[in-house]
Amino acid sequence: MEYKIGLLPLYLELYDRSSPECRPRIDRFKDTIRERLEAEGLKVVPAPVCRLKCEFREAVELFEAQDVCAIVTLHLAYSPSLECIDVLAGTALPIIALDTTPSFGFDAGTDTAEIMYNHGIHGVQDMCNMLLRKGKKYEVFAGHYEFSDVVRRTAGACRAAEAGKAFRNSKIGLVGLPFEGMGDFQVPFADLERDLGIKTVLYDFEQGEKRISGITQQQIDLEYEEDMRSFQADGNLKRPVYDRSARVALGIRQWVEEEQLTGFSINFLATAGKNPGLPVMPFVECSKAMSRGLGYAGEGDVLTAALVGALMKIDHAVTFAEMFCPDWQGDSIFLSHMGEYNLAISSGKPVLTEKSFPFTDADNPTVSYATFKAGRGVFVNIAPLGAQRYRMILSAGEMLGIQGKNNLAESVNGWFKPYIGTARFLEQYSASGGTHHGAYIYGDMLQTAEIMARFSGLEAVTI
Repeated sequence: MEYKIGLLPLYLELYDRSSPECRPRIDRFKDTIRERLEAEGLKVVPAPVCRLKCEFREAVELFEAQDVCAIVTLHLAYSPSLECIDVLAGTALPIIALDTTPSFGFDAGTDTAEIMYNHGIHGVQDMCNMLLRKGKKYEVFAGHYEFSDVVRRTAGACRAAEAGKAFRNSKIGLVGLPFEGMGDFQVPFADLERDLGIKTVLYDFEQGEKRISGITQQQIDLEYEEDMRSFQADGNLKRPVYDRSARVALGIRQWVEEEQLTGFSINFLATAGKNPGLPVMPFVECSKAMSRGLGYAGEGDVLTAALVGALMKIDHAVTFAEMFCPDWQGDSIFLSHMGEYNLAISSGKPVLTEKSFPFTDADNPTVSYATFKAGRGVFVNIAPLGAQRYRMILSAGEMLGIQGKNNLAESVNGWFKPYIGTARFLEQYSASGGTHHGAYIYGDMLQTAEIMARFSGLEAVTI
C-alpha cells in the first residue's frame, strides 16, 4: 500500500534576506525529516521551501495534482500564517502539522544562535489558530523527531488520511437488495453518495448469469489447486460442491474487477428461486476478497462494506464481524457471521468444507472456517443518525486466544474482550446508536481510526 503525502516546509522570506547563511542547515533539517517520513513507509512529494503566498499556492497545486492523501507541514522557523492560510484552508486535502525542531535540548546553556533553528513552534501555533478560525480540520503531532514517536504518529495520521480518502471515494457493489427489515445500517443509496461520497453499483443478475456460465473448467481447476494449498480441505468435500461454488465465486470476482469496486455486499437471500445470476452463496469468495484488501459486509450493508474497505488502507488485518453472543462469565463477546471473514486474520489454516444452506432453495455452498487470531485491536462501527449525520464508534480491546477445545470451531468465531468491560461496552455502544454490523482492526489503531473519522467528516465516539 502506497501512502503518498505532500511535505510542505514553511519559512520566513525575511530570514533569507537577513540571515542567508542559515539556509544550508535549515535545508538539511528539511531533508532529514523527509527521510524519516519515508522510513515510515510514506512516499513523499516534496515542495520547495515556501515563504510567500505565491509559493504556498504553487506547492498546494502540486500536491493536488499528485493526488496526495494529506499535506504534512513542517515549520523550519517562524512563518507568518497569512502567507499560507488561504490556500491551506481552501484545499480539500487534510492538514497534518509535524511540530518538531532540530535540537533535543534547549536549556540555559544553549547558544543563542540556536534560537534561529528551533523556534518553529510558534509558527505552528499561528497557523493552527488560523486554520481553526477558518473551519479547516487539521491534526497536530509534537515531539522531537529522533527521541520521541512523533514521526511514527504523524505517519499513522497519514494512513488515516488515506483511509478517509478511500472511504469518501468508495465504490461498493450490491448483490440483491438490503435484508428486508434490517433498519439500522440502511441508508438510501442517493443519501450515501450525497453525504459521504459512497457510490453503490447494483449487480445485474442477467449479466451475472452470463459471467458465471462463461467461467471455464480450467479456471475452476486452477482455483482448486490454489485452494488445496491455502485451506485444510474437509475430506468429505465433494468436487461438484466445490466446483459450483467456485464458478459463482469467479463470476463475482470478475464483476468486482470489471466495475473496479472497492468493496461489495451480498444478501444471501438473493440466491432464492434457483437464481441463475447467483445460484450459490459465494461465502469463500467474500472471505478471499477481504484478504485481498477489499471491503465486505453481509446482508446488503453498503455502509459497513465501505468502512471495512477504508480500514484496509490502514492495515489489511481487518475483518467484517457481528457481535453475536455475550460471554458474561468470561467478560467477552462472541463475534461471528454466517460464513464471511477475512482469511488473513485466521489463527491457523482455515478449513474448507460444505455448508448446509436451509435459508433458500439454493444448493449448498462451500465455506471456510477458522478462529480469529489473538491480538489487540479496535472494534469499529459506523452508525447512521439521520439528518446527514454519521457516527464512528470505536472501542479498544483484544481478540482472545482459545485455550482447550473449541466447540464453535466449525463456524466463523472469535471472542472480543473490550477493555472497559463487556456490560459497560454494550451499554455505551447501543446508547451511541451502534448498528449490529461492524469491523475489527488489529493493532493499536484507536488514535488512527479516530483521525480517519475526523478526516472523513464523521462524528467520533470512543467507548
